Amino acid sequence: MAANVPLLVPEVNPDHAAAIAMQRTRDARSTEHGWSGSIVTNPNCSATPLVMALKPLQEAFGVRKVMVTTLQAISGAGYPGVPSYDILDNAIPYIGGEEEKVEHETRKMLGSWESGHGFIDAPITVSAQCNRVATREGHLECVSVELGSEVSLEDIIIAWENYVPEPQRLGLPSAPAHALVYRRERDRPQTLLDRDAGRGMTTTIGRLRTCPILGYKFVLLAHNTIRGAAGGSILNAELCVSKGLV
Repeated sequence: MAANVPLLVPEVNPDHAAAIAMQRTRDARSTEHGWSGSIVTNPNCSATPLVMALKPLQEAFGVRKVMVTTLQAISGAGYPGVPSYDILDNAIPYIGGEEEKVEHETRKMLGSWESGHGFIDAPITVSAQCNRVATREGHLECVSVELGSEVSLEDIIIAWENYVPEPQRLGLPSAPAHALVYRRERDRPQTLLDRDAGRGMTTTIGRLRTCPILGYKFVLLAHNTIRGAAGGSILNAELCVSKGLV
């Protein structure tokens, strides 16, 4: 969350890579470092697919409020992770620091980068509840969202299906053919069936329907250790190479 370090998801905020230039300047009055390298960070592994699903909606309709409940795989805790007797036959409704990360990082990534000013958070209210469940890989998330305008469910699906972000336009090696896939079956996405979509780099969305509180709700799934970690890092590097920053 440093003022000049981008939380980068290339399909969402590739323009935030411009912060690297600020890192490479030297100014004793500020946080710039004057180094020749750079720091680019991965977001939280639950925030990553969340912002991927929200970005097309933000661009097309505007996003005002988001409520998300996550069901996160045990691999997200690292190795050795969660003791087996704690997670077998169980769900744990607490992951230290996770809810704060999802709420803060989502606003930063969906916000803007302005040269001379830095990052400006998106004016979106985000509420997160994060749970650890007994799956090995893949984070499932139940999302309710209030948009800036009233639209049809089909309009939302079209926004997802027509979204072609920068990594896909550039054909970056680690970018999946489709950043987002919408499944129309009533019981998808499922962790076991859909976490490897796009070699683990695609975010799969399904179950879009109306929400009596915020307007719309849906379910999303992504592979937490590929899309949310290692694969995301590699794609970040590829994006920076394409921009001549590395």
